[in-house]
Amino acid sequence: MTPISVNKVMVRRHDLSPVAVVDIGSNSVRLVVYEGATRSPTPLFNEKVLCGLGRTLASTGRLAADAIPRALRALRRFRALIDQMGARKVEIIATAAVREALNGPEFVAQAERVLDMPITVLTGTQEAELAAWGVVSGIHNADGIAGDLGGGSLELVDVRGGELAQAATLPLGGLRLIDASGGNLKKAREIVDTELAKIDWLDKGRGRDFYAIGGTWRALARLRMVQTSYPLSVVHNYRIEAADALKFASLLDQQSQSSLAGIRDISSARRETIPYGALVLERLLRLMKPKAVVASVFGIREGLVYSLLSEEERRKDALIAACDDLARRRSRSVDSAYELCFWTDALFRAPGLPETSEQRRLRHAACLLSDIGWQAHPDYRGIQSLNLVAHGNFIGVDHPGRAFLALTLYYRAEGNMKDELSQSLIELVDKDMLKRARILGAAFRAAHTVSAAMPGVLTNTPIAYEGSRLVWTLPEPYSNLEGERVDRRFRDLANLVERDGEIRVGSSVQLAAS
Repeated sequence: MTPISVNKVMVRRHDLSPVAVVDIGSNSVRLVVYEGATRSPTPLFNEKVLCGLGRTLASTGRLAADAIPRALRALRRFRALIDQMGARKVEIIATAAVREALNGPEFVAQAERVLDMPITVLTGTQEAELAAWGVVSGIHNADGIAGDLGGGSLELVDVRGGELAQAATLPLGGLRLIDASGGNLKKAREIVDTELAKIDWLDKGRGRDFYAIGGTWRALARLRMVQTSYPLSVVHNYRIEAADALKFASLLDQQSQSSLAGIRDISSARRETIPYGALVLERLLRLMKPKAVVASVFGIREGLVYSLLSEEERRKDALIAACDDLARRRSRSVDSAYELCFWTDALFRAPGLPETSEQRRLRHAACLLSDIGWQAHPDYRGIQSLNLVAHGNFIGVDHPGRAFLALTLYYRAEGNMKDELSQSLIELVDKDMLKRARILGAAFRAAHTVSAAMPGVLTNTPIAYEGSRLVWTLPEPYSNLEGERVDRRFRDLANLVERDGEIRVGSSVQLAAS
């Protein structure tokens, strides 16, 4: 068992004002309080109550009578929490069940009295658009069809280049399907096929990604991760090739609640909707023929926060914004981290290792994160930094990219000697990205030895390729920073880029020992 070291507590940013979102859905009522409206919002508090308001909507046209008191009780608690946390911006939304129920207006009136705040009942189009904005905000360069499966409805939106195209809302939520079909999966399949046949643009998803949003589909993703012994536990941006997703969904949509009861990774509240969510996914995949299914934790609530941002804030890279935020909270100097971005540029320009724009983006993200583990115990700094990044609250990065960042920080702390502790993550990156992680980790080790993570040093001590040599210049007044450790770590870096290392101190030249 790895001992836990005393580490720096994540501090709140006092320049932000908390934003609260209350989401009154067909299945759950949820409160999320974000630290602020930012490009990479950090949840301060997140709680849901599975009330099942839409459980009887298909058969009675009304919200479930026994669910209303539970929902109102949850909302009363949520209002107290909003006040307690000092959220000045509060958004309260209700979705399909409340929108369509005969007693929906009556429930809204009761809920508004409990909350002492107005509730916005979203149209189907608004619900679809907010879910799609959630995908745009949380997945870098999203291109495909976003699908948000709730308890009462399924929203579908075409997303491309940060813009939204066609959108549709269908009465295919898990609870509604159970109610409408009388709990018969064969009848539910007929309902799903009838409704999906009304959408004439699903073929636009062919060969693109399908972004799966909603608690039931997240549960499916978790099951798949457990089944395959996947090395990460983060659901967001988890990717399954379409053929594998279809096979998995087809298997699950034939399962009964009793057959799912023994699976610990599914909550009892989700078991009844799992087969129906799998059924909807299976029928969608057969019609759409996408390239892959990508799980998105970001949906309506995050899309709502994204809609509050200025155009300037929206244009920010979500991953870089998240890494910048973490660097400001946990590193010794965020300015030094940005200097490291430019210092390492020299390693990846000709005649060095070429890089794509995406590789450069990931490298700069790694530079911003390079010093976040400095307060951990040295013996466990590598594995703690790896775990913080591999399982952290990052968006705008896929799982191979996340693994690259985690491995880079691991190599920064440990060198290249303890691959056994990071072996499972290595499986997620290809050989080229693994090589880049090792080079970058070695660059961080060398750079921090000279800069001590303080600003103003790396900008004045550049590295450059000169023929078969990698040269590091330490001019006056930095010449006294040269030493055995600097020599050794720079030699390791030079070896990884297949060059001879040379350190130039003042006006003299010192060769890194070979």
